[in-house]
Amino acid sequence: MFQIGKTIVSEEILENDFVCNLNACKGACCVDGEYGAPLESSETEILVDIFKDVKPYLRPEGIAAIEEQGAFVKGEDGEWETPLVNQSECAYVVFSAEGIAKCGLEEAYNDGATNWKKPISCHMYPVRTREYSEFTAVNYHRWEICDPACGLGKELKVPIYKFVKEALIRKFGASWYAELEDVAQENAK
Repeated sequence: MFQIGKTIVSEEILENDFVCNLNACKGACCVDGEYGAPLESSETEILVDIFKDVKPYLRPEGIAAIEEQGAFVKGEDGEWETPLVNQSECAYVVFSAEGIAKCGLEEAYNDGATNWKKPISCHMYPVRTREYSEFTAVNYHRWEICDPACGLGKELKVPIYKFVKEALIRKFGASWYAELEDVAQENAK
C-alpha cells in the first residue's frame, strides 16, 4: 500500500494486468451478482435527472425495474446502488446483437443524449474504492468472471491502473494520476 494525498492505494493495481474481454465474458459483471453497481451520493440525483433521456436506450424490463424501485436503491449494506432486474442484472443493462451486456447509460452518453457516462464504480472496475473518515482506499477487486480480462491484460501488457486511467482521472484528478504513474515507475525499477 502507498499513499497519494488522502488515498491509500494497493500495489495490486500496478502489479496486475487487465483489459476487458467482452467477447469472452459477455459483460457478465453487469448481469451477475446479488447487488447493483455501487453509487456515490452525488450520482443518485444524476440518475433521477437523466432518466427521461436514458429511457429510450433501456430494455422494458429495466424501465419497469427503475419505475418500480426507483433510479437507485439502498443496498443491504446501507450504500446506494443501481436497481436490479430479477435480483440479478443491473436495470441499466442492455444487450448487443451478439448478446454482450452493455451499459444503457453509456450508450446514451455515446450518442450525446446525456453528458454523464456511467457510475464511477463501473467506469473504474476492477478498481474499487471505499471511503473512510480520513482517507479513501483504492483496491483491486478480483472476480473470477474477469479471468479472461486478466489474461488479455497480461497478453497486451496493460496494468490495471492504465486500463482505468480515464476513470481514475475522473475520480481523483490528473495530478493524482500523475503521482500514481510516478509510483508505478518507481515500483518497476
